[in-house]
Formats: sequence, C-alpha cells, structure tokens
Amino acid sequence: MATQSDKEILDLIGVGLGPFNLGLAAMLAGAPEVKALFLEQKPRFAWHPGLLIEGTTLQVPFLADLVTMADPTSRYSFLNYLKERNRLYHFYFLERFHIPRREYNHYCQWVSEQLDICCFGQKVTHIEWIHDQRRRYFQVEATDTHTGETLVYRTRHLVLGVGSVPHLHPRFKGLPAEDVFHSARFLDRLDRCRKAKSITVIGSGQSAAEVFYILLQEQISYGYRLDWFTRSDGFFPMEYSKLGLEHFSPDYTSYFYSLPQHQRDNRLRQQDLLYKGISAKTIADIYDLLYERTVGEQEIPARLLAQTEVQEIQPLKTEGNPTYRLHCLHREQAKRFTHDSEVVILATGYQHRIPECISGLSSLIRWDSGGRYVVQSDYRLALNEDTDNMIFVQNGELHTHGVGAPDLGLGAYRNSVIINTLTGRDIYPVHDRNVYQQFGVPESEQEPAAFLQQTSLLR
Repeated sequence: MATQSDKEILDLIGVGLGPFNLGLAAMLAGAPEVKALFLEQKPRFAWHPGLLIEGTTLQVPFLADLVTMADPTSRYSFLNYLKERNRLYHFYFLERFHIPRREYNHYCQWVSEQLDICCFGQKVTHIEWIHDQRRRYFQVEATDTHTGETLVYRTRHLVLGVGSVPHLHPRFKGLPAEDVFHSARFLDRLDRCRKAKSITVIGSGQSAAEVFYILLQEQISYGYRLDWFTRSDGFFPMEYSKLGLEHFSPDYTSYFYSLPQHQRDNRLRQQDLLYKGISAKTIADIYDLLYERTVGEQEIPARLLAQTEVQEIQPLKTEGNPTYRLHCLHREQAKRFTHDSEVVILATGYQHRIPECISGLSSLIRWDSGGRYVVQSDYRLALNEDTDNMIFVQNGELHTHGVGAPDLGLGAYRNSVIINTLTGRDIYPVHDRNVYQQFGVPESEQEPAAFLQQTSLLR
C-alpha cells in the first residue's frame, strides 16, 4: 500500500476525468497555488468511445472546449491544439462551427497528456472524512488498475466528476450483451449488427437517430430489417433557436437555481427538447436517405414508430442466430403487439448515479427528499457539519442548476466558479449578463408581498 507522507495534504482531488474535470485540471494552471490531483480508472481519456461515429459532430460550437469560454488565451484551447497539430489552416478552410466528435476526443487526450496532475489507471474505491482536534481532511483510497496496488491520498477538498453511466431499465438487464445492448456500445457491436437479419433501435434522442442513420446507410450492403421505436410522441428536433440556446447560460442557471425545488423539477420535465431531441440535420439526413431509397416506388425494410413502449424483451428458442420478442404497447391507441428482432439497441440515455466510493461520506452529505445531493449555488455540496472542507460536483446538479448541467458550453463557467471558491479570489471573473433575454423579474421590480395577496383576494 502506497501512502502520501503524513504531512502532505493536497488542496484538491478530482474523482473522474471526463471533459468537466479535465477542464478544471487545465484551468488550474491559472491557480498554481492549488495542489491538485485527478484520478481516473480508465487507462487514458476516452469520451463515449462507442459513439465516436465518423461524420458525427459535437452539438455545441468548438468554443465549448475545455477552457476558451473562461480563458481564450489558454494554451489548452482547441485552436491551440489545431496549431500544435498543424491543422489550423485545414480547420480554417473547413468553415464549420461544430467539430467532429472524434476530433474533440483527440483534443481532450492531447490536453490530458500535458497535465501531470491527471492520473489514469487509478480507480477510487473509498473516501473517508478524517476529522479530529488537529486537522480535517478527506482520505482517498484508489486501486492501481495495472498493478492492483492500493494508493492512499489526503486532500482538503474533493470534486466529483464521475459523469453519467448508460441507463438500462431493470427489465432489460440480464439479456445477452452481444445482442441486446446500450447504444454506448454501438461501435463495439457493429460487426454483430452486420451479421443480423433484423435490428431494432429503441429511443428518441440524438444517439438513437445516429445509430439508426448508420444502420440505414449500411442496410443495402447487409440486408437486415431495421425498425426504430420510441415511446415519445414523435421523432422531434432539438430546440436550437438562438433564444432557446440562451437557456444554456450562466443567467438561466442562476434563475433556475432561485426557484423552489418543486418548481425546478416541474420545469425540467417540460424542457426535454432543449437537450434530448434530435438535431435537425440528422433528421434531414435520415429523411433524404429514405426518400432516395424509395425512388421508383421501391420499398425498404425499415420502419419508424413513435408512441411505442417496449415493456419486455423475451429470448426465443430458434435455430441459428438467437431472436428476441419485444412485447410492445402503442400508448395512444392502447394496443399491444409483438415484434421479433435479432439485435436490440437500447438508446435509452444516461443516468447520474451516486458513486459507490463516497458511501463513507453519506452521513456528512446533506440529501434532499428524493435522495439527491443538496447543491449550493457555487456547486458545493451542502454538508451536515460545519467544516472548511468542501465537496464540489460536476454534472450532478441537473435538479438544482438546470438543463445546462451536462452542457459542454457551461463547463468552463462552472470550473471558474469552483476555482474562485477554492482560492477565495476571482481568478476567472464571471459576469451576470451574458444573454439578451431576461429570466424572471428582478427583485427591485417585484411588487410587495402584501399587494400580491390583496390582488389574489380580488380575483
């Protein structure tokens, strides 16, 4: 077991190295007084590797890199990456605002390889809060995934950036992973798809659409039947108007945070298309291909069906390749039907889970009635003890900070707030007015409570 010196206590340990914690690690170059370390169990940076499909792009502009929205002069910017890789003129002539997803992943790897404070191949297994009369700190245990050695670190503060995990409904678990799998494994299972006689995609978001489009493109070559089911009302585009995009701003984050929790929860349920829809381009690509394939009244073995809930997937005993029977309900018609498929791809989104490694901190952390973190405006978790030790959260605050929590474009803003809170000074200044529209009524313009009560009585 390797342990830090008893005298050595870091200022910050980051658990997980997705884009948000990687951005924090890069931005800490502006705060050299902060002694930090970031631990990640993967052997190297990898961002949704199963969906790095050729031809797909980020859904945010390249300015939403790890640092630019806080510090455009940073040497860890995407533009500097292009310059260092001798791709700046290539990108200049490309004339695109949205970069390939594969290149974003490569850019993040480039940044991570330059940061000594990023440690890959270390899985955090347990965190404990040590507090006595002399000092208070978090003790972090990690396992070296290559050697199996246990490493122990001490830190004053934590930042949790473990990200989300593929979500599968419990009723779909336990089925053969080779044939029934989450879209996050799509590229790993693409060869299996090509050998199938029938494939069904389930889901209504961007991942489902991209998977369906790739399979539709290859359908002529491999000859499978292709179906796309979603329980949503339709295959609708993501809200991408300029005023709609202003919901992914510090201004809207502050407004959303000011609402009572029950109003936040209600509002989130009404905002699906701000972050769960399909890009208009992908919809157009699918439609154009369907149109091209049906020239001359040709029929193609493909179907898109909305309002369809898959309630059960049942393995069938068949000769040759295994087949699965999907028991479905058309929600609007209230009619049940069955559908057989060799491969089922579940594009059913991602879920934010409480990491197991912080189970030892459960009594320290304050939870809401739904078992979620109570998160303060500066992304600190509310704690049950009066202590200077802080725990920050990255992309685990959707319920308190709104739809911008998972958005790459707000990562640098959140990291600015975290660094400023850590250091007690404005290393990365943040601004109040960043958009044209106003969210909510300013306190200075609000009517007195007594007037509102009187107005209510007159109705």
